[in-house]
Amino acid sequence: MLNRRYLRIKVYQSLYALWQSDRGSAAKVEKELFLSIERTFDLYISLLLLFGELRSVAEQRIEERMNKRLPTDQDLHPNRRFVDGPLLNALAQDPVLAVEAERRKVNWVGHKEMVQRLFRRIAEDPEFESYMKADAATIKDEQRMLLHVFVDIIADQEVLHDHYEARSIYWLEDLDLACGLVKRTIEQLRPPKGLGPLLSEVVGTPEEERQFVSLLFRRSVEQSEEHDALIAAKAKNWESDRIALSDMILMKMALTEAR
Repeated sequence: MLNRRYLRIKVYQSLYALWQSDRGSAAKVEKELFLSIERTFDLYISLLLLFGELRSVAEQRIEERMNKRLPTDQDLHPNRRFVDGPLLNALAQDPVLAVEAERRKVNWVGHKEMVQRLFRRIAEDPEFESYMKADAATIKDEQRMLLHVFVDIIADQEVLHDHYEARSIYWLEDLDLACGLVKRTIEQLRPPKGLGPLLSEVVGTPEEERQFVSLLFRRSVEQSEEHDALIAAKAKNWESDRIALSDMILMKMALTEAR
């Protein structure tokens, strides 16, 4: 479920696009608004899939070391804490996530080298190393580790930003929000339940949210001239045409919601 603050931001961006550059009809811009929200969900699914890709890279590393010509004792008895973690496996093997990714045509095919670079950065991280070397690790420990890995390493990597920007300039706009959704999912994830309920909550986009977005956008457009007059009457020391468009949009949206 997307919070109202984010939905207001998306409506604001669409109104700005409509009024700032005259991008055609309101109906067309509204359609683009909902496509933008769907792009955020695509990003969210893509980022969740990344955990499974990282697990695969880690597993492959373990297998390669075990199959070395002269493996060490450490190679033959690897530390599997990361790849066997219940939370990581819940993220990596969830069937609902796989179905949603297939439906949206989101995957990491052809980007293994980038995933390997990300994993090398993770493996060198002191906090990750401490987690791997600890005598024991609880699910809470794994959760803290995954949050750290995602928030402080993955989400901050320029290579990830470049990857999404190359896919679409629009994806990069919504990366922060998608990262916030992933963070919330990790915080709420419980292995027995899997990802299913959490995914449904996020990508389901309840009708109430769709209605909120549609009504706020449409009524802001329909009541624009009326709100121009209200704002002009109250802005005694300002001519309304001297008020920045961004400020006008915010005031019009506030008036729309207040009615």
